[in-house]
Amino acid sequence: MRHVKWIFVVLLISSLTSFVSKDKPSGGLNVGDMAPDFIQSMSDGQQADKLSGMKGKYLLLSFWASYDAQSRMQNASLNHVLRESAQDNVEMVSVSFDEYRSVFEETVRKDRIVTPVCFVETEGENSELYKEFRLSRGFTNYLLDDAGVIVAKNISATELSAYLD
Repeated sequence: MRHVKWIFVVLLISSLTSFVSKDKPSGGLNVGDMAPDFIQSMSDGQQADKLSGMKGKYLLLSFWASYDAQSRMQNASLNHVLRESAQDNVEMVSVSFDEYRSVFEETVRKDRIVTPVCFVETEGENSELYKEFRLSRGFTNYLLDDAGVIVAKNISATELSAYLD
């Protein structure tokens, strides 16, 4: 009987520690962090504004690549929600990490991505932007407030729709 109690205690403690470890951040930046500022060339070769220059609106910063199905679907869904919304207080910045511009352009065409700021980072995972946003554990998206602070991470299309309403 005494051993059964100890086994129960060990199981309880191990289940609690696994539960607590699931709450830890999973990589990348987190809610409450200030998003790093950057400037990039857009898909048509023009220079985009820095993130810090886009003040006054919320920014939905979406990182993706054509070879990552989950991030690609998420990017397309978020873009669709913003296009269908009558609200104009959120602007989307879509960043692809495809190494070939032609692949990026074809993906944007197929996915019908329509956003004023959509560009490709052709250095892929070797780019400074990839490293600054610590995307080594996977592509993600961030909702930034008008001061550049992350207010949501990995926001879904449903959550974005609820936010816009």
